[in-house]
Amino acid sequence: MESKNSEKAKESDGDSAFEQVARAADIPIYAVMAAFREDPSPMKLNLGFGVYRTEEGKPLLLNAVRQAEQLLVNDLSADKEYLPITGLPEFNKLSAKLIFGADSPAIKENRVSTVQCLSGSGSLRIGADFLAKHYYQHTVYLSQPTYGNHPNFFAAAGLAMKTYHYYDPKTNGLDFQGMLQDLGAAASGAIVLLQASGHNPTGIDPTAQQWEQIRQLMRLKRLLPFFDCAYQGFVMNMDADALPVRMFVADGGECLVAQSYSKTMGLYGERVGALSVVCKTTDVASRVESQLKLLIRPMYSNPPIHGASIVTAILKDRY
Repeated sequence: MESKNSEKAKESDGDSAFEQVARAADIPIYAVMAAFREDPSPMKLNLGFGVYRTEEGKPLLLNAVRQAEQLLVNDLSADKEYLPITGLPEFNKLSAKLIFGADSPAIKENRVSTVQCLSGSGSLRIGADFLAKHYYQHTVYLSQPTYGNHPNFFAAAGLAMKTYHYYDPKTNGLDFQGMLQDLGAAASGAIVLLQASGHNPTGIDPTAQQWEQIRQLMRLKRLLPFFDCAYQGFVMNMDADALPVRMFVADGGECLVAQSYSKTMGLYGERVGALSVVCKTTDVASRVESQLKLLIRPMYSNPPIHGASIVTAILKDRY
């Protein structure tokens, strides 16, 4: 047996409890950001992050956001109380109206469960965790190519990933037939991640007619749509950019939708987003929300209030 002195020596020999931790590779896009900050050149441009910027290279702060923040400052009745686990209730209602339409039957029939999340990334991650725990199929199809962080959300949730054809380098356009062929060969019930508009990174979107063909095929195959909506309003307008989502909701089927206000309102650092799950019935939507709460509670307990309050003030002026 080792003596007490040798045990004490081991405890104080300076070795870290985390000595075995390997250094991870830098995340490329953040490494570019760091290099940009350190570069003294006055001519530098940062093309790494998708941020709408001024001529001076600063993120553009929309007038609507300035006005909304001023309203919040002037509201002496406002406080900083914890939000519910699902977030600011009015924000959730208005976010659902923005993406599904104010007259959406799914909203009127209380078949939509919407929770405030940490921007689009948080919405996708919560959605991925929900599917991993409560959905019978554990394979998700991603477009080839797709946003670089998409695979990370689903891998972290333990879901398997496959790809479907999307970009055709020969035409610099959509490989529509390849996309249909891959989705047609997918297993019944598989999850399909779709970008509603402003596809990242190609900028190529299906036409309305092509979206209808995609919808028909996916419903026939019982594939589950999971929409990532990060650029609503950037391609055509708020309603036109939401058309693919509304087409899938109009047929009475189910889907998931992740929304981000980073681009739509320029609220990059506020981390404001929402996850909506459109269900068949009110009862199912209520049960889904109860499970979303159980996922959020141990992760971040409840979302921040400021960014959601800005979005709410702006959208209240619309609806």
